[in-house]
Amino acid sequence: MAKHMVNLDALIPREDFEAASPEALTQPSGLMANLGVAELGPESFMYNVLRKPDFQRETANWTPDKVAALVRSFLEGDLIPAIILWRSPKSGNIFAIDGAHRLSALIAWVHDDYGDKHRSLRFFDGVIPSEQQKAAEATRKLIQNSVGSFSELKAALQNPDTTSSEKLRLARNLSAFALQLQWVNGEAEKAESSFFRINQQATPIDPTELDMIKARHKPNALAARAFIRAGTGHKYWSSFDDPIQIEIESLAKDVYDLIFRPTLDMSIRSTDLPVAGRGYSADSLKMVFELVNFVNKLRPEMWQPEANGRRRTPANQSAISTLADDPDGTVTLEFMRATKRAASKIAGNSPASLGLHPAVYFYSATGRFQPAAFLAAVAFTQELVEKRRLVRYTELRIKFEGFLVKYKHFLNQIVQSYGSLQRSVPPILEMYKVLLESLTEGLEDEAIIKRMQANSNPRLPVKIITEDDRKHGRNFSSDTKNAIVLKATLDSAPVCQICNARLHLRSMTIDHKIRKEDGGNGDADNGQLTHPYCNSGYKESRQLSGTTI
Repeated sequence: MAKHMVNLDALIPREDFEAASPEALTQPSGLMANLGVAELGPESFMYNVLRKPDFQRETANWTPDKVAALVRSFLEGDLIPAIILWRSPKSGNIFAIDGAHRLSALIAWVHDDYGDKHRSLRFFDGVIPSEQQKAAEATRKLIQNSVGSFSELKAALQNPDTTSSEKLRLARNLSAFALQLQWVNGEAEKAESSFFRINQQATPIDPTELDMIKARHKPNALAARAFIRAGTGHKYWSSFDDPIQIEIESLAKDVYDLIFRPTLDMSIRSTDLPVAGRGYSADSLKMVFELVNFVNKLRPEMWQPEANGRRRTPANQSAISTLADDPDGTVTLEFMRATKRAASKIAGNSPASLGLHPAVYFYSATGRFQPAAFLAAVAFTQELVEKRRLVRYTELRIKFEGFLVKYKHFLNQIVQSYGSLQRSVPPILEMYKVLLESLTEGLEDEAIIKRMQANSNPRLPVKIITEDDRKHGRNFSSDTKNAIVLKATLDSAPVCQICNARLHLRSMTIDHKIRKEDGGNGDADNGQLTHPYCNSGYKESRQLSGTTI
């Protein structure tokens, strides 16, 4: 059974509640009480005025089974909760206040677009992730086996002699059944308050998503939205000038490719791992939003009115500056450039890249990607730069990473103790700092672990796992399979010829053993594989100090 969620986000366009039509509007004397599926077709008047609020969360939270079940339920006449709509008195467009997923599932069936055809291709600029494609194909197959396509049922009534009795029954149901509608009356403010009240009561909006909705015009939220879809999908930045829009989309694609390529499936099947896990997952947007906030030194009280009101500024600190909305995209671009610089320090082939191997830093002992470890590595590399410790780290990198691989279960233990994302970032960062300091002092593993266990702020709940702690059944679990592939990846990885630490396939450069300035040529025997930073910053610093590499 497919586990990927079906992305139906393209099927109902987004629009600002306050958008206005240039034409004078006629107020309706009455609004329809029911909506037939025929009104959801691409040529329908109703479909072409249907909208979602611009702050609506992505319509991508249903499994293929749930989409197929909704279509089947409709055709069987099962009770489906009423769709709640609001007609804008300014634009005349009709907004889905509640029921966007239900509507989108039926629209997907009518259009035969489950995130991979027609409107979806245009919406995502032709870039459909493989996970999205698999979910769409699984949904189409489930629906075909359950009720058949919309076009088949539509043709069934015209050709009853050549249609099965079951398809004919469903087609007749289709001609008679409709969705019940309820309407919100009032201006945009009433519609927005209704949206939040209804959606929080039904399936509560994730706190991070809610934060981003409320901060939707602020540069950190705009940047995160752009990064997570590589600059495709709904363009929250569409009101900015064209040159700014172009740069936003270019930066978004660059960062997405840096951290989310290649695509990671549900289990590890390749040694070429993305540094930030699966881009098509529930946690990825949260992680990217945290990344933007961290890199740009943003605290919640700077952009959350609620957090600002709860906390008092200490007497010895200046007042906290509030992050303003970004009316023209200039601050969004600043945040995105800073995020790209941070991502480029841990991944990619820019001269400053440390080229951190994902299997060493970002994946746990069971092969699961850990968002907190990714954010902690970004924080760690920034500290190395700010405290001028990159050279020291590079000199000790082979021992540093050897410890992380040998005691990979420490990462699992910290995340299990603290929880995912923000809460686990400080202790993982502390583990890195303690490890580097201990190696600088020449400590061995036992003394390093004791120092970690003695750390109290934050506490590092690490312990060595014995064979008594390991319990296995007769078959390989998915975690065990991932661990086997991860171990093979680590064992077979090429190493940097300067620092001797592992190289990632997407973060390596070819270095002259004998520099061109010293007479070295371009012969293959004079080349060696290295980390980008080892080939540039570290090598240059050693040559300037007269140290032999």
